[in-house]
Amino acid sequence: MLLFLRLWTRLWPCAILCLSCSALAQSTSVPSSFAQLPPVQLALIEGMSGPFANTGEAVLRNLVWAVERVNARGGVNTQEGKRRLVLNRYDSKGQSEEALTSLRSAIDSGAQFVLQGNSSANAAVLMEAIQKHNEREPLRRVLFLNYAAVDPALTQEKCNFWHFRFDAHADMRMTALMQVLKQDTKLKSVYLIGQDYSFGQSVLREAKLQLEKLRPDIQLVGEELHPMGRVKDFLPYAAKIKASGAQAVITGNWGNDLSLLVKAAKDMGFEGKFYTFYGNALGAPAAMGDAGVGNVLAVAEWMPNVRGPESAKFYQSFKQRFPKPSEDYLHLRMQLMVEALAQSIEKAGQSEPLAVALQLEHAEVSMAGQRGKMRAIDHQFQQPMVVAMMAKQGGPDVPFDVEGSGYGFKVIRQFKAQELEMPSACKMNRPTP
Repeated sequence: MLLFLRLWTRLWPCAILCLSCSALAQSTSVPSSFAQLPPVQLALIEGMSGPFANTGEAVLRNLVWAVERVNARGGVNTQEGKRRLVLNRYDSKGQSEEALTSLRSAIDSGAQFVLQGNSSANAAVLMEAIQKHNEREPLRRVLFLNYAAVDPALTQEKCNFWHFRFDAHADMRMTALMQVLKQDTKLKSVYLIGQDYSFGQSVLREAKLQLEKLRPDIQLVGEELHPMGRVKDFLPYAAKIKASGAQAVITGNWGNDLSLLVKAAKDMGFEGKFYTFYGNALGAPAAMGDAGVGNVLAVAEWMPNVRGPESAKFYQSFKQRFPKPSEDYLHLRMQLMVEALAQSIEKAGQSEPLAVALQLEHAEVSMAGQRGKMRAIDHQFQQPMVVAMMAKQGGPDVPFDVEGSGYGFKVIRQFKAQELEMPSACKMNRPTP
């Protein structure tokens, strides 16, 4: 009994999270035929508490919606019959050790597909652990679907057969931003700031390389890395930025680290531009207010104000499902990821991870007028990207705002997938079928 109590004390938070997610995911009607076969289990391992909890909750909403849509049309067809998808979440608290503990719990609970993205550091340890597990226990293999961990190394020198990335990596995102930045002939000085871990370091490194290549006339007036998720007051950083005379900031910051940074810059009176990876939501636009209009740029695979009836309908459907302003952050890539998984399970006729992986390598999916395709040589998804600038809501270019803030993002440049495709350095060890 004592041993049972100790184990329950350790696992009960994870159990509660899984149960609450299942209840949310099953809020739509479920065909009775699903009850005849076990579901396909998906495990979301993400920071649902701590400084980046808001990013984890945004991911959860997106994945719940994607899973609901698959189940609403009958689930996935397999050789055994139709099976529904079940999404269970595990709180990593944003920490690598907690992520590994969650992975073990998920596998023991029968998960075959692990989903994670917020933190390239956590993604790296999960990749390594999953590869070792799959070699050790081939009858309990799992696949890793990555929707946001964008350190280029994960599909380059650290590539892994069991890992599939559905977001553009940092160098691809930076290339899109730099194509816009290089056209700003008035820009003569920039400040680089980022989170001090693999992703943040790669962003600053690539920014310097591309600045030197595309705009050697621009002066780098400051470069700084800060602890991730631990800075509560960014005013000292904002003071350095303003004192440097920078006309623009380039940052890969995300979550609270970005919102607090842009708010501090506003409070400090900084009037320059922000070239960001993720400045289009999670409180950043509201924090900047009018100061961000025409000055904050962001890059993504899709944004609500992408023109076209399919895109607008897609976004409005999400808003009907999650109507609260605080719930507004739709990621097209996460929807495409779940669609690619469902497609691959059906083509394999089963949910066994190796069989699914061999189909997923060649997945091609479309939604909201956009098409994406997995590249088999490195498991890096190839898809269009957009760069948009913050603007006040209104007019044909900005019909939708962000999080009820009254500010939206006007698309100023669209890129085809092939424009951002990069050479692969991946040397993948492939398992024997």
